[in-house]
Amino acid sequence: MGKKNKRKPQKTPRSLPKKKKEEGSDSEWEDDLSSDEDISLDLNSSESDDAEQEEDIDDDDVYQEDSDYNQEDEGPSISSKENPLMPPRYRIGEIKNKLIRSEMYLKFKQERDNYKKKQRKEKDPDAPKQEPRTIENTREPEDSTVQPDDEEDQKDLAVDEFASYFSRERPPKIIVTTVDHPRAKTIRFCKEFSSTIPNAEFRYRQRSAIKDLVKDASKRGYTDVMIVNEDRRVPNGLLVIHLPDGPTANFKLTSVKYRKDLKKPGSMTYERPEVIVNNLKTRLGVCVGRMLASLYHFDPDFKGRRVVTFHNQRDYIFFRHHRYEFKNGQKVALKEIGPRFTLKLRWLQKGTFDTKTGEYEWVWKPRDSGVNRRKFAL
Repeated sequence: MGKKNKRKPQKTPRSLPKKKKEEGSDSEWEDDLSSDEDISLDLNSSESDDAEQEEDIDDDDVYQEDSDYNQEDEGPSISSKENPLMPPRYRIGEIKNKLIRSEMYLKFKQERDNYKKKQRKEKDPDAPKQEPRTIENTREPEDSTVQPDDEEDQKDLAVDEFASYFSRERPPKIIVTTVDHPRAKTIRFCKEFSSTIPNAEFRYRQRSAIKDLVKDASKRGYTDVMIVNEDRRVPNGLLVIHLPDGPTANFKLTSVKYRKDLKKPGSMTYERPEVIVNNLKTRLGVCVGRMLASLYHFDPDFKGRRVVTFHNQRDYIFFRHHRYEFKNGQKVALKEIGPRFTLKLRWLQKGTFDTKTGEYEWVWKPRDSGVNRRKFAL
């Protein structure tokens, strides 16, 4: 016979010992109750505490009623009818409910916009508008700015290196080349840019030195040599050498956009385009503008309606190529053909390319601490 499991008897919890009444407790309470002055003081103190609590509750209720009134009628601002631009009575960001928080913010934003519109209508419409301060209108004038009425400037331009082009004696003939082993993007840029220039030929470099290339081009009757540099398989520089006596300009090439990257580009034609050179005012800018203008033929074909623009803004030259179409006597439609890019002049050298003994007319120094940002070189 197996042993039976005997249940252990449960222990009953012991009753806690009763506290004995302290001697003299009743007598002490009786003594306290017998004193009328103490009772009146306690009653007054309790009444004052209740009054303070009622005042706190009343203030909270009033504040909540005001806030509910603002939420329903005027929005979250203190005095939205007078000035909704004032900050709200409470922070909207402290509202935990996302829907209510977004509704309150939109309501406050709408009131602010309506207040601004009302202020604009109240203003005098005949009052002169304030022009915003920009780098262009705060530009400090250069001492070397060329004036069209100045006789000395006109005489200097009549005998400079580009005088034969502007007197229509020598039409342009240009050769376009690249660095050794050019990549696909550089070749594409050279072909697209040379297609915008009449009488321009694209040829591979074939490891020839720049000085030898300049001598051969001048013997064959070329007026300009253009070399496109590249870095990390992307074109990043443009060297323009005017023949036979210079000058030589080196540009930084950025923001290149090919024809295929444009949205619905226009079809390419090969008529001689019109040339617009804009906002080149200083002596250096006029020299650069005449160099860029001499790349294109001086007798444009207006039937093709092509126009090439070199626009200078803050010493950055923007290139655009368009075709225009007259809608009526007042409106003209433009269609961009491409490519587009931006030029930044690095240096200008007298004569042809010579880095050792050449004389530099101007060099760009971007890290010079003494450069005034409101003065522009071009």
